[in-house]
Amino acid sequence: MPPSPSHRSRTHAGLLLAALLGLLAGLLPGLTGQASAVPSAPEPRAAAAAAGTFRNPLNSGPDPFMTNWKGNYYLTTTQGGSIKMWRSPSLGTLAAADPVTVWTDTDPSRNRNIWAPEFYRFGDRWYLYYTADDGVDEHHRLYVLESERDDPTGPYHFKAKLAPPNHANDFAIDAGVLQLGGRLYLAYSGLNQYQHNGLNIAPMSNPYTVSGDAVAINAAGGCPEVREGPEFLYRNGRVWMTYSACDTGKPDYQVWMMSMPLTADPLVPGNWRQHQGAVFSRADDRGVFGPGHHAFFQSPDGTEDWIVYHAKTTSVNTYSNRTTRAQKFTWRADGTPDFGRPLAMGATQDLPSGDPGSGNYWINDDGRSSGAGSVTYTGAWNSGSGCATQCFWSDDHWSDRAGATATFSFTGTRIALLSVKDTGNGYAAVSIDGGPEQRVDFHNAIRVGEAVQYTSPRLANGAHTLRVRVTGEHNAQSGASFVSVDRAEVYTN
Repeated sequence: MPPSPSHRSRTHAGLLLAALLGLLAGLLPGLTGQASAVPSAPEPRAAAAAAGTFRNPLNSGPDPFMTNWKGNYYLTTTQGGSIKMWRSPSLGTLAAADPVTVWTDTDPSRNRNIWAPEFYRFGDRWYLYYTADDGVDEHHRLYVLESERDDPTGPYHFKAKLAPPNHANDFAIDAGVLQLGGRLYLAYSGLNQYQHNGLNIAPMSNPYTVSGDAVAINAAGGCPEVREGPEFLYRNGRVWMTYSACDTGKPDYQVWMMSMPLTADPLVPGNWRQHQGAVFSRADDRGVFGPGHHAFFQSPDGTEDWIVYHAKTTSVNTYSNRTTRAQKFTWRADGTPDFGRPLAMGATQDLPSGDPGSGNYWINDDGRSSGAGSVTYTGAWNSGSGCATQCFWSDDHWSDRAGATATFSFTGTRIALLSVKDTGNGYAAVSIDGGPEQRVDFHNAIRVGEAVQYTSPRLANGAHTLRVRVTGEHNAQSGASFVSVDRAEVYTN
Protein backbone atom coordinates (compact mmCIF):
# COMPACT_ATOMS: atom_id res chain seq x y z
CA MET A 1 0.00 0.00 0.00
CA PRO A 2 1.18 3.61 -0.42
CA PRO A 3 3.40 4.87 2.41
CA SER A 4 1.65 6.79 5.15
CA PRO A 5 3.33 10.05 6.33
CA SER A 6 4.91 8.32 9.33
CA HIS A 7 6.10 5.34 7.27
CA ARG A 8 7.83 6.77 4.21
CA SER A 9 9.65 4.39 1.94
CA ARG A 10 13.02 3.25 3.20
CA THR A 11 15.78 1.33 1.47
CA HIS A 12 14.66 -2.28 1.41
CA ALA A 13 17.00 -4.66 3.18
CA GLY A 14 17.39 -8.03 1.53
CA LEU A 15 14.87 -10.43 2.96
CA LEU A 16 16.91 -13.58 2.41
CA LEU A 17 18.82 -14.72 5.47
CA ALA A 18 22.59 -14.36 5.29
CA ALA A 19 24.36 -17.59 6.14
CA LEU A 20 25.19 -17.97 9.82
CA LEU A 21 28.50 -19.68 10.46
CA GLY A 22 29.68 -22.36 12.83
CA LEU A 23 28.35 -25.41 14.58
CA LEU A 24 26.63 -24.75 17.87
CA ALA A 25 26.15 -26.77 21.04
CA GLY A 26 25.41 -26.52 24.74
CA LEU A 27 22.38 -24.32 25.23
CA LEU A 28 20.29 -24.67 28.40
CA PRO A 29 21.49 -27.67 30.42
CA GLY A 30 18.24 -28.50 32.14
CA LEU A 31 15.32 -27.33 30.04
CA THR A 32 14.18 -30.89 29.59
CA GLY A 33 15.90 -32.59 32.50
CA GLN A 34 17.13 -32.19 36.06
CA ALA A 35 19.51 -29.34 36.77
CA SER A 36 23.05 -30.58 36.23
CA ALA A 37 25.77 -30.00 38.81
CA VAL A 38 28.08 -28.40 36.24
CA PRO A 39 26.36 -27.37 32.99
CA SER A 40 28.44 -28.44 30.03
CA ALA A 41 28.08 -28.52 26.27
CA PRO A 42 27.63 -31.89 24.55
CA GLU A 43 30.20 -33.05 22.04
CA PRO A 44 29.73 -31.20 18.73
CA ARG A 45 27.88 -33.15 16.09
CA ALA A 46 27.74 -32.61 12.37
CA ALA A 47 24.73 -30.54 11.36
CA ALA A 48 22.33 -32.14 8.92
CA ALA A 49 21.53 -30.47 5.62
CA ALA A 50 18.61 -28.07 5.83
CA ALA A 51 15.34 -29.89 5.10
CA GLY A 52 13.62 -26.74 3.87
CA THR A 53 12.91 -23.15 4.76
CA PHE A 54 10.51 -21.10 6.86
CA ARG A 55 9.48 -17.51 7.36
CA ASN A 56 8.40 -15.56 10.41
CA PRO A 57 6.06 -14.98 12.18
CA LEU A 58 5.66 -18.23 14.09
CA ASN A 59 2.75 -16.94 16.16
CA SER A 60 0.66 -13.79 16.53
CA GLY A 61 1.25 -13.54 20.29
CA PRO A 62 4.06 -11.93 22.34
CA ASP A 63 6.34 -13.19 25.15
CA PRO A 64 7.31 -16.52 23.54
CA PHE A 65 8.88 -19.54 25.19
CA MET A 66 9.77 -22.64 23.19
CA THR A 67 11.60 -25.93 23.42
CA ASN A 68 12.05 -29.02 21.24
CA TRP A 69 11.20 -32.33 22.93
CA LYS A 70 10.74 -35.83 21.51
CA GLY A 71 10.35 -34.71 17.93
CA ASN A 72 8.12 -31.69 18.45
CA TYR A 73 8.50 -27.98 19.03
CA TYR A 74 6.34 -26.64 21.87
CA LEU A 75 5.57 -22.93 22.01
CA THR A 76 3.65 -20.71 24.42
CA THR A 77 2.89 -17.00 24.10
CA THR A 78 0.89 -14.53 26.16
CA GLN A 79 -2.84 -14.96 25.53
CA GLY A 80 -4.30 -13.01 28.46
CA GLY A 81 -7.14 -15.20 29.70
CA SER A 82 -5.59 -18.66 29.46
CA ILE A 83 -2.38 -20.52 28.67
CA LYS A 84 -2.21 -22.04 25.22
CA MET A 85 0.47 -24.21 23.67
CA TRP A 86 1.27 -24.90 20.04
CA ARG A 87 2.96 -28.15 18.98
CA SER A 88 4.52 -29.01 15.62
CA PRO A 89 7.21 -31.41 14.33
CA SER A 90 8.61 -28.62 12.13
CA LEU A 91 9.28 -24.97 12.79
CA GLY A 92 7.87 -24.32 9.34
CA THR A 93 4.39 -25.52 10.30
CA LEU A 94 4.24 -24.05 13.81
CA ALA A 95 2.33 -20.97 12.61
CA ALA A 96 -0.41 -23.23 11.21
CA ALA A 97 -0.62 -25.51 14.28
CA ASP A 98 -3.85 -25.51 16.27
CA PRO A 99 -3.49 -24.40 19.89
CA VAL A 100 -4.10 -26.58 22.92
CA THR A 101 -5.50 -24.77 25.96
CA VAL A 102 -3.41 -26.16 28.82
CA TRP A 103 -4.68 -23.92 31.63
CA THR A 104 -7.62 -21.78 32.67
CA ASP A 105 -8.39 -20.70 36.22
CA THR A 106 -11.57 -19.94 38.14
CA ASP A 107 -9.80 -18.31 41.10
CA PRO A 108 -10.63 -14.59 40.71
CA SER A 109 -7.38 -13.55 42.37
CA ARG A 110 -5.28 -15.00 39.52
CA ASN A 111 -7.40 -15.60 36.41
CA ARG A 112 -6.86 -12.27 34.62
CA ASN A 113 -3.98 -10.87 32.55
CA ILE A 114 -2.12 -14.18 32.39
CA TRP A 115 1.31 -13.40 30.94
CA ALA A 116 4.63 -14.90 29.91
CA PRO A 117 4.24 -18.65 30.51
CA GLU A 118 7.41 -20.79 30.55
CA PHE A 119 7.67 -24.55 31.01
CA TYR A 120 10.53 -26.76 32.21
CA ARG A 121 10.92 -30.50 32.74
CA PHE A 122 12.24 -31.73 36.09
CA GLY A 123 12.22 -35.47 36.64
CA ASP A 124 9.23 -36.85 34.75
CA ARG A 125 6.99 -33.83 35.27
CA TRP A 126 6.68 -30.44 33.60
CA TYR A 127 6.40 -27.20 35.56
CA LEU A 128 4.68 -24.24 33.94
CA TYR A 129 5.53 -20.81 35.37
CA TYR A 130 3.40 -17.74 34.68
CA THR A 131 2.13 -14.46 36.07
CA ALA A 132 -1.49 -13.39 36.58
CA ASP A 133 -3.63 -10.91 38.49
CA ASP A 134 -7.22 -10.11 39.52
CA GLY A 135 -7.64 -7.42 36.89
CA VAL A 136 -5.33 -4.92 38.60
CA ASP A 137 -1.85 -4.79 37.06
CA GLU A 138 -0.12 -4.06 40.36
CA HIS A 139 -1.52 -7.33 41.72
CA HIS A 140 0.49 -9.48 39.28
CA ARG A 141 2.13 -12.38 41.11
CA LEU A 142 4.04 -15.51 40.06
CA TYR A 143 2.54 -19.00 40.00
CA VAL A 144 3.56 -22.51 38.96
CA LEU A 145 1.60 -25.50 37.64
CA GLU A 146 2.64 -29.17 37.67
CA SER A 147 1.83 -31.65 34.90
CA GLU A 148 0.04 -34.87 35.72
CA ARG A 149 2.10 -36.82 33.20
CA ASP A 150 5.32 -36.47 31.22
CA ASP A 151 3.85 -34.20 28.54
CA PRO A 152 4.44 -30.46 28.02
CA THR A 153 0.76 -30.01 27.10
CA GLY A 154 -0.37 -31.43 30.46
CA PRO A 155 -2.93 -31.76 31.85
CA TYR A 156 -1.74 -29.45 34.65
CA HIS A 157 -2.89 -28.75 38.17
CA PHE A 158 -2.17 -25.68 40.24
CA LYS A 159 0.91 -26.22 42.42
CA ALA A 160 1.97 -23.04 44.19
CA LYS A 161 2.33 -19.30 44.38
CA LEU A 162 5.99 -18.26 44.13
CA ALA A 163 6.82 -15.42 46.51
CA PRO A 164 10.19 -14.70 48.13
CA PRO A 165 9.65 -13.77 51.81
CA ASN A 166 11.02 -10.25 51.31
CA HIS A 167 8.64 -9.64 48.37
CA ALA A 168 5.65 -11.70 49.50
CA ASN A 169 3.06 -9.13 48.43
CA ASP A 170 4.92 -7.26 45.72
CA PHE A 171 4.39 -6.95 41.98
CA ALA A 172 6.20 -9.76 40.11
CA ILE A 173 6.20 -10.97 36.47
CA ASP A 174 8.26 -12.96 33.95
CA ALA A 175 9.54 -15.97 35.86
CA GLY A 176 12.59 -17.79 34.51
CA VAL A 177 14.43 -20.71 36.13
CA LEU A 178 18.21 -20.57 36.61
CA GLN A 179 19.78 -24.04 36.99
CA LEU A 180 23.26 -24.01 38.45
CA GLY A 181 25.42 -26.27 40.60
CA GLY A 182 22.61 -28.75 41.16
CA ARG A 183 20.30 -26.02 42.48
CA LEU A 184 17.37 -24.07 41.12
CA TYR A 185 16.80 -20.32 41.36
CA LEU A 186 13.76 -18.21 40.51
CA ALA A 187 14.67 -15.23 38.37
CA TYR A 188 11.96 -12.68 37.68
CA SER A 189 11.08 -9.05 37.14
CA GLY A 190 9.54 -7.17 40.01
CA LEU A 191 9.79 -4.50 42.62
CA ASN A 192 13.26 -3.67 43.95
CA GLN A 193 15.35 -0.61 44.78
CA TYR A 194 16.42 -0.16 41.16
CA GLN A 195 13.18 -0.43 39.16
CA HIS A 196 9.53 -1.23 39.65
CA ASN A 197 10.22 -3.89 37.00
CA GLY A 198 13.73 -4.85 38.10
CA LEU A 199 15.66 -8.13 38.06
CA ASN A 200 15.51 -10.36 41.14
CA ILE A 201 16.88 -13.84 41.90
CA ALA A 202 15.72 -16.09 44.76
CA PRO A 203 16.75 -19.62 45.83
CA MET A 204 14.40 -22.58 45.35
CA SER A 205 14.39 -25.89 47.25
CA ASN A 206 12.43 -27.60 44.45
CA PRO A 207 10.64 -26.53 41.25
CA TYR A 208 7.66 -25.12 43.16
CA THR A 209 9.11 -23.73 46.41
CA VAL A 210 11.00 -20.48 46.96
CA SER A 211 13.30 -21.08 49.91
CA GLY A 212 14.74 -17.65 50.68
CA ASP A 213 14.77 -13.92 50.07
CA ALA A 214 15.29 -12.50 46.60
CA VAL A 215 18.33 -10.39 45.83
CA ALA A 216 18.13 -7.44 43.46
CA ILE A 217 20.41 -7.21 40.42
CA ASN A 218 21.32 -3.71 39.27
CA ALA A 219 21.25 -4.35 35.52
CA ALA A 220 21.94 -1.73 32.87
CA GLY A 221 19.65 -1.01 29.94
CA GLY A 222 18.91 1.42 27.15
CA CYS A 223 16.01 2.98 29.11
CA PRO A 224 15.65 3.51 32.87
CA GLU A 225 12.23 1.96 33.49
CA VAL A 226 12.25 -1.80 32.84
CA ARG A 227 14.42 -4.91 33.25
CA GLU A 228 12.37 -8.03 32.55
CA GLY A 229 12.20 -11.49 31.00
CA PRO A 230 15.46 -13.01 32.34
CA GLU A 231 16.71 -16.04 30.38
CA PHE A 232 19.86 -18.13 30.68
CA LEU A 233 22.56 -19.70 28.50
CA TYR A 234 25.35 -21.93 29.83
CA ARG A 235 28.58 -22.15 27.85
CA ASN A 236 32.32 -21.54 27.92
CA GLY A 237 32.53 -21.69 31.71
CA ARG A 238 29.94 -18.96 32.23
CA VAL A 239 26.22 -18.51 32.69
CA TRP A 240 24.77 -15.73 30.55
CA MET A 241 21.69 -13.91 31.81
CA THR A 242 19.94 -12.05 29.02
CA TYR A 243 16.98 -9.76 29.72
CA SER A 244 14.82 -7.13 28.06
CA ALA A 245 15.10 -3.41 28.80
CA CYS A 246 12.82 -0.44 28.02
CA ASP A 247 9.05 -0.55 28.10
CA THR A 248 7.83 -3.26 25.72
CA GLY A 249 5.61 -0.77 23.92
CA LYS A 250 8.61 1.25 22.78
CA PRO A 251 10.35 0.58 19.47
CA ASP A 252 13.59 0.60 21.49
CA TYR A 253 12.66 -2.45 23.58
CA GLN A 254 15.88 -4.49 23.40
CA VAL A 255 17.97 -7.30 24.90
CA TRP A 256 20.90 -6.74 27.28
CA MET A 257 23.17 -9.25 29.00
CA MET A 258 25.12 -10.04 32.18
CA SER A 259 27.26 -13.08 32.98
CA MET A 260 29.21 -14.79 35.74
CA PRO A 261 31.37 -17.92 36.14
CA LEU A 262 29.46 -21.19 36.44
CA THR A 263 31.06 -21.73 39.85
CA ALA A 264 29.96 -18.36 41.30
CA ASP A 265 27.00 -17.75 43.60
CA PRO A 266 24.13 -16.11 41.64
CA LEU A 267 22.73 -14.65 44.88
CA VAL A 268 25.77 -12.37 45.22
CA PRO A 269 24.95 -9.42 42.95
CA GLY A 270 28.61 -8.49 42.58
CA ASN A 271 29.31 -11.80 40.84
CA TRP A 272 27.32 -10.69 37.80
CA ARG A 273 29.36 -8.81 35.18
CA GLN A 274 27.50 -6.33 33.02
CA HIS A 275 28.10 -6.45 29.28
CA GLN A 276 27.88 -2.99 27.81
CA GLY A 277 25.30 -2.15 25.20
CA ALA A 278 22.32 -3.97 23.80
CA VAL A 279 23.02 -7.40 22.30
CA PHE A 280 19.80 -7.49 20.22
CA SER A 281 17.92 -4.35 19.20
CA ARG A 282 15.78 -2.61 16.58
CA ALA A 283 16.72 -2.81 12.91
CA ASP A 284 14.95 0.07 11.19
CA ASP A 285 16.32 -0.85 7.76
CA ARG A 286 14.63 -4.26 8.12
CA GLY A 287 11.37 -2.94 9.57
CA VAL A 288 11.95 -4.58 12.97
CA PHE A 289 11.14 -2.67 16.16
CA GLY A 290 11.13 -3.61 19.82
CA PRO A 291 12.78 -7.07 19.62
CA GLY A 292 12.84 -8.64 23.07
CA HIS A 293 11.12 -10.89 25.60
CA HIS A 294 12.89 -13.92 24.28
CA ALA A 295 13.89 -17.49 25.08
CA PHE A 296 16.40 -20.00 23.71
CA PHE A 297 16.05 -23.43 22.15
CA GLN A 298 18.24 -25.88 20.25
CA SER A 299 17.81 -27.42 16.84
CA PRO A 300 16.40 -30.98 16.98
CA ASP A 301 19.86 -32.50 16.48
CA GLY A 302 21.48 -30.29 19.14
CA THR A 303 23.99 -28.63 16.79
CA GLU A 304 22.47 -25.15 16.58
CA ASP A 305 21.34 -22.49 19.05
CA TRP A 306 18.25 -20.41 18.32
CA ILE A 307 16.53 -17.40 19.85
CA VAL A 308 12.75 -16.99 19.84
CA TYR A 309 11.47 -13.47 20.54
CA HIS A 310 8.72 -11.00 19.84
CA ALA A 311 9.04 -7.83 17.77
CA LYS A 312 6.87 -5.35 15.85
CA THR A 313 6.70 -4.00 12.30
CA THR A 314 5.90 -0.46 13.43
CA SER A 315 7.95 2.23 15.15
CA VAL A 316 4.84 3.50 16.94
CA ASN A 317 4.83 3.10 20.72
CA THR A 318 2.22 0.36 21.08
CA TYR A 319 1.66 -2.95 22.85
CA SER A 320 -0.15 -4.38 19.81
CA ASN A 321 1.44 -6.01 16.74
CA ARG A 322 3.98 -7.99 18.81
CA THR A 323 4.53 -11.25 16.94
CA THR A 324 6.72 -14.26 17.66
CA ARG A 325 9.80 -14.84 15.50
CA ALA A 326 12.88 -17.09 15.59
CA GLN A 327 16.39 -17.07 14.17
CA LYS A 328 19.70 -18.87 14.65
CA PHE A 329 22.59 -17.34 16.59
CA THR A 330 26.27 -18.16 16.96
CA TRP A 331 29.16 -17.75 19.43
CA ARG A 332 32.16 -15.44 19.13
CA ALA A 333 35.77 -16.49 19.56
CA ASP A 334 35.85 -14.77 22.97
CA GLY A 335 33.07 -17.07 24.20
CA THR A 336 30.19 -14.58 24.11
CA PRO A 337 26.94 -15.23 22.26
CA ASP A 338 26.46 -13.33 19.01
CA PHE A 339 22.76 -12.76 18.38
CA GLY A 340 23.35 -10.72 15.25
CA ARG A 341 20.57 -8.41 14.09
CA PRO A 342 16.87 -9.25 13.93
CA LEU A 343 15.82 -10.38 10.48
CA ALA A 344 13.05 -8.74 8.47
CA MET A 345 9.62 -10.28 8.80
CA GLY A 346 9.24 -12.83 6.04
CA ALA A 347 12.98 -13.34 5.56
CA THR A 348 13.50 -16.88 4.25
CA GLN A 349 15.63 -18.95 6.62
CA ASP A 350 16.86 -22.53 6.60
CA LEU A 351 14.98 -24.73 9.04
CA PRO A 352 16.91 -25.77 12.16
CA SER A 353 19.30 -28.66 11.68
CA GLY A 354 17.50 -31.96 12.15
CA ASP A 355 14.09 -30.40 11.50
CA PRO A 356 12.18 -32.91 9.33
CA GLY A 357 10.93 -30.13 7.04
CA SER A 358 7.52 -28.82 6.20
CA GLY A 359 7.37 -28.22 2.47
CA ASN A 360 5.59 -24.89 2.93
CA TYR A 361 6.17 -22.11 0.45
CA TRP A 362 5.25 -18.49 -0.30
CA ILE A 363 3.28 -16.71 -3.01
CA ASN A 364 4.09 -13.03 -3.51
CA ASP A 365 1.49 -10.49 -4.59
CA ASP A 366 3.24 -10.09 -7.99
CA GLY A 367 2.75 -13.78 -8.81
CA ARG A 368 6.20 -15.05 -7.90
CA SER A 369 6.17 -18.20 -5.79
CA SER A 370 8.64 -20.59 -4.24
CA GLY A 371 6.27 -23.49 -4.90
CA ALA A 372 3.18 -24.50 -6.84
CA GLY A 373 1.29 -21.25 -6.41
CA SER A 374 0.14 -18.13 -8.24
CA VAL A 375 -2.20 -15.14 -7.87
CA THR A 376 -4.46 -13.40 -10.42
CA TYR A 377 -6.50 -10.19 -10.17
CA THR A 378 -9.78 -8.86 -11.52
CA GLY A 379 -10.95 -5.27 -11.29
CA ALA A 380 -8.89 -2.20 -10.43
CA TRP A 381 -5.82 -2.71 -8.23
CA ASN A 382 -2.89 -0.47 -7.37
CA SER A 383 0.59 -1.91 -6.93
CA GLY A 384 3.99 -0.62 -5.92
CA SER A 385 6.87 -0.69 -3.48
CA GLY A 386 5.83 2.17 -1.19
CA CYS A 387 5.46 -0.13 1.80
CA ALA A 388 9.18 -1.05 1.60
CA THR A 389 10.28 -3.03 4.68
CA GLN A 390 6.70 -3.43 5.88
CA CYS A 391 5.99 -5.83 3.00
CA PHE A 392 7.34 -9.10 1.65
CA TRP A 393 9.72 -8.42 -1.24
CA SER A 394 8.97 -4.70 -0.53
CA ASP A 395 5.85 -4.57 -2.69
CA ASP A 396 2.11 -5.15 -2.47
CA HIS A 397 -1.25 -4.68 -4.22
CA TRP A 398 -4.18 -2.69 -2.80
CA SER A 399 -7.68 -1.74 -3.86
CA ASP A 400 -10.81 -0.07 -2.50
CA ARG A 401 -12.97 -0.88 -5.55
CA ALA A 402 -15.94 -3.03 -4.62
CA GLY A 403 -15.89 -6.32 -6.50
CA ALA A 404 -12.16 -6.33 -7.23
CA THR A 405 -10.71 -9.78 -6.51
CA ALA A 406 -7.37 -11.47 -5.92
CA THR A 407 -7.38 -15.24 -6.35
CA PHE A 408 -4.55 -17.42 -5.04
CA SER A 409 -4.14 -20.85 -6.62
CA PHE A 410 -2.12 -23.26 -4.49
CA THR A 411 -1.45 -26.90 -3.74
CA GLY A 412 -1.38 -27.83 -0.08
CA THR A 413 -3.43 -28.23 3.08
CA ARG A 414 -3.69 -24.68 4.45
CA ILE A 415 -3.02 -21.07 3.44
CA ALA A 416 -2.41 -17.89 5.44
CA LEU A 417 -2.66 -14.32 4.14
CA LEU A 418 -0.24 -11.66 5.37
CA SER A 419 -0.35 -7.99 4.46
CA VAL A 420 -0.36 -4.43 5.73
CA LYS A 421 -2.98 -3.48 8.29
CA ASP A 422 -3.77 0.22 8.02
CA THR A 423 -6.00 3.04 9.26
CA GLY A 424 -7.60 3.26 5.82
CA ASN A 425 -8.35 -0.41 5.33
CA GLY A 426 -11.77 -2.01 5.08
CA TYR A 427 -13.52 -5.34 4.85
CA ALA A 428 -12.63 -8.18 2.50
CA ALA A 429 -14.77 -11.22 1.77
CA VAL A 430 -12.54 -14.33 1.76
CA SER A 431 -13.58 -17.72 0.40
CA ILE A 432 -11.98 -21.12 -0.23
CA ASP A 433 -12.71 -23.15 -3.37
CA GLY A 434 -15.78 -21.06 -4.16
CA GLY A 435 -17.38 -21.76 -0.78
CA PRO A 436 -19.05 -19.38 1.68
CA GLU A 437 -17.39 -16.00 2.18
CA GLN A 438 -15.90 -14.95 5.51
CA ARG A 439 -15.83 -11.24 6.31
CA VAL A 440 -12.31 -10.12 7.35
CA ASP A 441 -11.45 -6.63 8.62
CA PHE A 442 -8.08 -5.41 7.28
CA HIS A 443 -8.23 -2.22 9.40
CA ASN A 444 -5.88 -1.45 12.30
CA ALA A 445 -5.66 1.55 14.61
CA ILE A 446 -2.04 2.07 13.55
CA ARG A 447 -0.35 1.06 10.33
CA VAL A 448 1.62 -2.17 10.55
CA GLY A 449 3.04 -4.57 7.98
CA GLU A 450 3.35 -8.32 7.39
CA ALA A 451 0.43 -9.09 9.70
CA VAL A 452 -1.58 -12.29 9.48
CA GLN A 453 -4.99 -11.30 8.12
CA TYR A 454 -6.54 -14.73 7.61
CA THR A 455 -5.72 -18.43 8.03
CA SER A 456 -7.80 -21.01 6.23
CA PRO A 457 -9.24 -24.14 7.81
CA ARG A 458 -7.36 -27.37 7.17
CA LEU A 459 -8.00 -28.74 3.70
CA ALA A 460 -7.53 -32.03 1.91
CA ASN A 461 -4.05 -32.10 0.39
CA GLY A 462 -4.39 -30.99 -3.21
CA ALA A 463 -5.16 -28.04 -5.49
CA HIS A 464 -7.24 -25.19 -4.04
CA THR A 465 -8.13 -21.55 -4.59
CA LEU A 466 -8.51 -18.71 -2.13
CA ARG A 467 -10.37 -15.61 -3.29
CA VAL A 468 -10.12 -12.18 -1.64
CA ARG A 469 -12.96 -9.86 -2.69
CA VAL A 470 -12.97 -6.14 -1.92
CA THR A 471 -16.36 -5.21 -0.44
CA GLY A 472 -15.94 -1.44 -0.55
CA GLU A 473 -17.05 -1.27 3.08
CA HIS A 474 -15.19 -0.38 6.28
CA ASN A 475 -15.82 -0.09 9.98
CA ALA A 476 -16.60 3.22 11.69
CA GLN A 477 -13.00 3.75 12.83
CA SER A 478 -11.47 3.36 9.37
CA GLY A 479 -11.00 6.18 6.91
CA ALA A 480 -11.35 4.11 3.73
CA SER A 481 -12.04 0.63 2.36
CA PHE A 482 -8.69 -0.55 1.01
CA VAL A 483 -7.75 -4.23 1.08
CA SER A 484 -4.06 -5.11 0.90
CA VAL A 485 -2.60 -8.21 -0.77
CA ASP A 486 1.02 -9.04 0.01
CA ARG A 487 2.18 -12.57 0.87
CA ALA A 488 0.45 -15.93 1.14
CA GLU A 489 2.11 -18.72 3.08
CA VAL A 490 1.08 -22.20 1.91
CA TYR A 491 1.38 -25.30 4.10
CA THR A 492 1.68 -28.74 2.54
CA ASN A 493 1.75 -31.00 5.62
